Amino acid sequence: MQDRGNKDMVHEDDQDAGMSLTEQVQRSIEELLQYGVNKRLMEPSDCPYVRNALLDLYHLQEPHPQYQTEYSRQESLGDEEELQSILRTLLDYGHVIGLTKHNTVTERDLLDARITGLLLPRPSETIAAFKHTVSAVGIEQATTQFYNLCIDSNYIRMDRVRKNSYWRYESEYGSIEMTINMSKPEKSPKEILEAKKAATSHYPKCLLCADNVGYEGHVNHPARQNLRQIPIELEGESWYFQYSPYVYYNEHSIVLHHEHVPMKLTKRTFERLLAFTEQFPHYFIGSNADLPIVGGSILSHDHFQAGRHTFAIENARVEREFCWQAYPDIRVSIVRWPMSVLRLTGSDHKQLAEAVHVIYECWQQYSDPAVHIHAFTDNDGEKVPHNTVTPIVRRRGSEYEADIVLRNNVTSEEHPEGIYHPHREMHHLKKENIGLIEVMGLAILPARLQASVAAIVPLLTGSVQWESMRNTMTEEDPLHVHRAWIDELLTRFGTAMTELEAETAIKQDMGRLFVEILGQAGVYKQDDAGRQAFYRFAAHLGLDSL
Repeated sequence: MQDRGNKDMVHEDDQDAGMSLTEQVQRSIEELLQYGVNKRLMEPSDCPYVRNALLDLYHLQEPHPQYQTEYSRQESLGDEEELQSILRTLLDYGHVIGLTKHNTVTERDLLDARITGLLLPRPSETIAAFKHTVSAVGIEQATTQFYNLCIDSNYIRMDRVRKNSYWRYESEYGSIEMTINMSKPEKSPKEILEAKKAATSHYPKCLLCADNVGYEGHVNHPARQNLRQIPIELEGESWYFQYSPYVYYNEHSIVLHHEHVPMKLTKRTFERLLAFTEQFPHYFIGSNADLPIVGGSILSHDHFQAGRHTFAIENARVEREFCWQAYPDIRVSIVRWPMSVLRLTGSDHKQLAEAVHVIYECWQQYSDPAVHIHAFTDNDGEKVPHNTVTPIVRRRGSEYEADIVLRNNVTSEEHPEGIYHPHREMHHLKKENIGLIEVMGLAILPARLQASVAAIVPLLTGSVQWESMRNTMTEEDPLHVHRAWIDELLTRFGTAMTELEAETAIKQDMGRLFVEILGQAGVYKQDDAGRQAFYRFAAHLGLDSL
């Protein structure tokens, strides 16, 4: 085959002296096969089949002249950078021969999943291997192996996840985890334009549908050839277990309904959450609220989020304990947390699910105008509901523990985005919904803040003068939205810091502001009026203070 197009597309690091572009690609295919065998994505006997599929994809008639006829697993398993280097060569060449049109990040990701999907076993084989491991050595080893498969197949892009900024903020409520999310690439103007021009598709119905497994994707929908799911049963219903490609925390997983049905909290929801912890006792699981503003980003498909991670809320201390005559075997407490949390603990998960449902139903109907809590508002004669909960469930040894976070999505003229939502003075930092993950104490801040931090550092070191910049900047300047915050930072810290001191101070202040944001999302505030109002609701439930 003749080399066509821009031969400089292949990276210099992947080029050998005297090797043609075609030979480089042929060699990369062989390296990819060895990687797949080493990582146990496929068996050595699969290599001829996968090689031929890759040759067909790249319109090559034959493999590398020194290709191996047999493969065996090597002690050196390879690493993430080895895979990324191989894929760079294949993705660059894919653009040369027309497999991608504009060579954008989105197009490269589509081709990436197409390539790595060829290395994976069929979904039924993945499911069988998972079940075998559960039977042989237990659920913890099964989830570890499945998680590693998702990383090794490049479905979970750890090369991008590691670009996230991560630090901790030690607050009065515990150690808050802070992240600036860089793992989900932002679309370029060209990609946004292409997405607008693309034909509308209704298959799969959403990003969570089981139909995504093996889907080729397009500019408006990520490719999922390298996605695998595990079917599970929760309270007699079919659900699927998979990992999130963006892994905001360790083994970040999604449990999704087998049908495209909307999010709705019912008694069955709480029963399913607790049933999941029976099967996965090493994982927590939770659900976003089922109303807009306080809910998750995808309310059209019922799903939960789970994982193997300890969040700050789990270690938060108890503020007040109660006894509940209706459920004497369940311990109830208010958790010391910026949001409003009732914690229930007991050994009978059926009874616990019932008690959680009683709280949920009671909260749905509850109003306390003195602290701006309204269960309903009237919209042309129609009652619009506002109260819901964010439930989180985990195991503590033989006991089950449920954190029920009270939520309300009412709006006002002063807070049109939501009274219990990040207020506008915080939008320079965070204006998106406070969902399940952030409720638990892990901030997911937008990628734009990475550049903001870098631009504010010189102001605190004195190498850039803020006053002259402030007086001349336009609204398009990225720092324009941060003007009030920068004024405050300079007042508090001055302009004589080192770069490291400045970056640390900025990030710690972001932690302080995030805790304030959580407080804004809390229906009961951390003051005397808020505490007394929370106690009124506890009394309304029939709880007696110990």
